[in-house]
Amino acid sequence: MHKMRMALSVVVIFLGSVLLDADAAMATQAHGAPEGIYAHQMAHLFFIFSMGILIYWLRIRKLVKETGWRFIQYSALFFILWNIDTFVVHLLDEQFGILSVDYPDFWHIRIQPHGNLNGMELLYYLAKLDHLLCVPALLFLYSGLKRLLKETGVKANGVEAQ
Repeated sequence: MHKMRMALSVVVIFLGSVLLDADAAMATQAHGAPEGIYAHQMAHLFFIFSMGILIYWLRIRKLVKETGWRFIQYSALFFILWNIDTFVVHLLDEQFGILSVDYPDFWHIRIQPHGNLNGMELLYYLAKLDHLLCVPALLFLYSGLKRLLKETGVKANGVEAQ
């Protein structure tokens, strides 16, 4: 028993040290020019189109009368807004070249427009807050799926959904 506890302690210490020594993870990534950004932007457009079709399909079949499907519809709407927002950020950040973005340190960002583009830095800053659209989309999706599971009474792991 003592050896088992000792081995478990070594594993926990090792995993803890690996997790605590991780590098910084950036929330956005640059795409290889020009093919990478074009493919990525087309994916955003495809996602917008797909979510629009989902909303249309849910409404035509009158599924939005049920709470679960209504939440999934809201999720699709927020995903559309998120993709439009992210599409604009990619345009400003990587394609148009009308802004210079510097990160002088971890807590600060310096956004400077090229030329006489007043207000562009505010648009860029607000658009970079895309998590304010993506997180509600995920929460609505989760809530909708959970509600549908509960309404069907499907048993998960031998326990009825609650």
